[in-house]
Amino acid sequence: MTAPQELEHRLKLRSIKISDFEEIKEMMNMIYSKAGMGYTRKELKAQIDVFPEGQICIEDNGKVVAAALSLVVDYARFGDKHTYDQITGFGKYDTHSMDEGDTLYGTDVFVHPDYRGMRLGRRLYDARKELCENLNLRAIIAGGRIPGYKKYHEKLTPRQYINEVKHKEIYDPVLSFQMANDFHVRKVIRGYLPDDKESQSFATLLEWINIYYEEKEKLIGKRKTTARAGLVQWQMRKVDSVEDLLQQVEFFVDTVAGYKADFVVFPEFFIAPLMALFKDKSASDSVRLLAEYTEQIKDEMLNMAVSYNINIIAGSMPEYKGHKLFNVSYLLRRDGTVDSQYKLHITPDESNYWGVQGGDKIKVFDTDAGKIGILICYDVEFPELSRILADEEMEILFVPFWTDTKNAYLRVRRCAQARAIENECYVAIAGSVGNLPRVENMDIQYAQTAVFSPSDFSFPHDAIVAEATPNTETTVVVDLDLDLLKELRTKGSVRNLQQRRKDLYKLTFAMIRDKG
Repeated sequence: MTAPQELEHRLKLRSIKISDFEEIKEMMNMIYSKAGMGYTRKELKAQIDVFPEGQICIEDNGKVVAAALSLVVDYARFGDKHTYDQITGFGKYDTHSMDEGDTLYGTDVFVHPDYRGMRLGRRLYDARKELCENLNLRAIIAGGRIPGYKKYHEKLTPRQYINEVKHKEIYDPVLSFQMANDFHVRKVIRGYLPDDKESQSFATLLEWINIYYEEKEKLIGKRKTTARAGLVQWQMRKVDSVEDLLQQVEFFVDTVAGYKADFVVFPEFFIAPLMALFKDKSASDSVRLLAEYTEQIKDEMLNMAVSYNINIIAGSMPEYKGHKLFNVSYLLRRDGTVDSQYKLHITPDESNYWGVQGGDKIKVFDTDAGKIGILICYDVEFPELSRILADEEMEILFVPFWTDTKNAYLRVRRCAQARAIENECYVAIAGSVGNLPRVENMDIQYAQTAVFSPSDFSFPHDAIVAEATPNTETTVVVDLDLDLLKELRTKGSVRNLQQRRKDLYKLTFAMIRDKG
């Protein structure tokens, strides 16, 4: 007689119905017999009634083979020192609150023993994460059993046991799975399930952070998920006055604003053509005379930022105050506010020809299109600065630069690309082209303006978002997806920021880090 063929699997993810009770009860009896857990029909009905979206299951050919139960709570009301019965209202879910809640609390996940190895638990966890994101909740928190601890409780403390599981020296059927699903241990709690003998009454309090959580939904002025940036590859050309230069500046501001961009970026020392007006002066005197135009140009460009509704990164300009010469970039926001970032590292030429000195502060700037940093040219070649900015949640790094030869340009480019990968951010570099025959130390230019991304599946295959034709006056306009950065930092193939060995090294900044 021929043996009957096995049925093909027909898996379906759906909401739990009260008619599923007997199959769910059967699974819970098999899985939780030693933990003192389980629900009555009345309790399951209450859970479905108060939060049907949170009670989900997977069926196979009509039979429930896995399930996950959850509720929404105001977590501050309970805090980390709670028991399973307290947070679930002894299984009645009368603690559930969609109005006040900020956390999806996972009460149970279980899979029929015959279906283990099919990754059904991962499907349920992914569905929970999707629910958390769609409901705009801050996090998922769950109390997790550690059934494997029974074998080790005489040798290891709970904390030691968790560390061994984390480092894969010990496998725990619950905790190992949760850690593999991007949950981290928030706390160890005693007495969470008093009857759980396998876990010795201990439990882990686990948390998964919703990176898309918005504290308060705004109808207007909400956080942008995509920032549009326009970079100007600026032609150095003869000008007869500051008005001539500003006319060219306004042309590019107008052009880029016409594409509804959030930022327009100019190169380092883009106002250098004005130095030709001081042809009889030395290089050091010329740059100090140039600094006398800086305030006027800054004010005019701020007016453009407001009237054209675009944030302007005004390349860089010389600033002369207190007998000290600095190289400074201005952030001119479209709301009328101004910030500045001084160049910190000064090249030998800047020092020898002009006597420029370095600034002593570094800032992350809040804008209406994301958190940004500005590093002027040479500063991007020092990885410590970008890392400090990344620690302050910078999303886009703008680098106005000036280089005279291709090898000088490649130093900036290669370092900018490295900064994008190291710090999991976008890096946009904007340079100048052309010649200035009567300007000492600024006579030739080489540039290829570009925007770089991290290197992972969600980004361009070569980690180059866009780049201009070298040595041609033009603009580059790009859209930068900021949500991709959030995903990368928590789910990327590698996680350069998250996985630093802070137990071995740390980075500090000597001066106070200002936040714009």
